[in-house]
Amino acid sequence: MGKAAQSTTLLLVLSLVLALSSTRIHGFGEEFTGKHWRQKLGLGKEKITRLRFFYHDTLSGKNPSSVPVAKAATTDKSPTLFGQVNMADDPLTEGPDPSSKEVGRAQGLYALAGQKKLTLIMVMGFSFTEGKYNGSSFSLLTRNPALNRVKEWAIVGGRGRFRMARGYIAARTISNNAAGDAIVEVNATLVHY
Repeated sequence: MGKAAQSTTLLLVLSLVLALSSTRIHGFGEEFTGKHWRQKLGLGKEKITRLRFFYHDTLSGKNPSSVPVAKAATTDKSPTLFGQVNMADDPLTEGPDPSSKEVGRAQGLYALAGQKKLTLIMVMGFSFTEGKYNGSSFSLLTRNPALNRVKEWAIVGGRGRFRMARGYIAARTISNNAAGDAIVEVNATLVHY
């Protein structure tokens, strides 16, 4: 391509970029950039909600709620199972007993990311199926230092009654057997609309 053709192409691309950047896309104009955007989206005043429930991650038995879906060639040689990825559909209950009333599900995946210490990276949605939070959920994207007595997990979003949630969970493992099955007490603090 000659210099004249390159210059013309560059000028055309720059013109197109400028034209597109000045065009308003319906739904993303002034109605969502003003100071009253929360009201226009139907969001009320910011609230703080605190929840306590129990998370059951079961790796063993006939019906595990968490299963490995991928692992590195070296995972089986690692004391921390570094490189393994699990998919989970774990029950959330009112009490620590696995037979207590189910209030929701924790669905997503976690990866074993620590080479020296048992550390997970969690990408999970905690959805509720009972009570006033039925149909609502919040999302985690967090690091989980699994052997710490109390672990702090990050809440990064939500929907339904937890719309635009942010916050944290103070998680405490109350039971963990040799098979890796864990029961975790979850104390969540959410800021949401």
